[in-house]
Amino acid sequence: MPNPPPLFDELQSLVTEQRNPNSLHIDDASVEEILTIINTEDQTVPLAVKQELPYIAQAVEIVTHALKKGGRLFYVGAGTSGRLGILDASECPPTFGSSPEDVQGIIAGGKEAVFRAQEGAEDIASDGADAIASAGVTSEDVVCGIAASRRTPFVVGAVAKAKEIGCKTLFITCNPRSAFNIAEVDVAVCVVVGPEVIMGSTRMKSGTAQKLVLNMITTASMIRLGKVYQNMMVDLQMTAEKLTQRSRRTVMTVTGLSYDEATTVLAAAEGHVKTALVMTLAEVSKEEAMQRLEKSDGFVRGALV
Repeated sequence: MPNPPPLFDELQSLVTEQRNPNSLHIDDASVEEILTIINTEDQTVPLAVKQELPYIAQAVEIVTHALKKGGRLFYVGAGTSGRLGILDASECPPTFGSSPEDVQGIIAGGKEAVFRAQEGAEDIASDGADAIASAGVTSEDVVCGIAASRRTPFVVGAVAKAKEIGCKTLFITCNPRSAFNIAEVDVAVCVVVGPEVIMGSTRMKSGTAQKLVLNMITTASMIRLGKVYQNMMVDLQMTAEKLTQRSRRTVMTVTGLSYDEATTVLAAAEGHVKTALVMTLAEVSKEEAMQRLEKSDGFVRGALV
């Protein structure tokens, strides 16, 4: 009988590959019972994320610093992790008015893997390194590996290549920090959500945890870059009817203007919500509003002083 390969033993040791004692009889449960089991387990995820807030904060500081200096954030993952990275990256431009270059996602197997699973694409570390090189990553950028298991070769190879280039590197995993074996990662976020409801199905609790962390990293970074005033998006782009109406509503909410007045001031500000807000609240021209925003590094609060 052949001995099991090293990967077999490695998987056995991972928290994300263990059996969950709370769902052992899920195959014999009613629909309502199945949903209750899943929901009960899902409720543990935010608490696990809370334990990692100090590390997520470090990640935000690194990302904010890089973006301020003209660097970019690259997410790298395979399967669910890769898709979540691409999702978060793709949502930044319409939400925060950022450039599509600022936050990018790299997935093992390329674009096709976004829509159809390419499971074998994750197995070669050198492919991850090649993807980093092909993306033109420089030492000014940040590379964030995403892998629930923390062992995915494609992701490990990409992060190692990024470190070699001189990037700051982050890693998001759902296994304990004590099991983290990737040398010289600047920040590891280890959200231990425990065994999945269905053993090894890391699209579930692990995927939810990763989505929460990615939301936190980009949202907090964009806030620190001045793309939010109070708790409202003010750098959104009027590229769709929904975003156009949201822009008007934002100006109305903050300034007290009527719908027609908000439409007029936005037109005068060439559709730029921040400029429209400063023009109205500070009672200044578009030119002065833009100058104030430039001096305040894009923060509306600072431009109103």
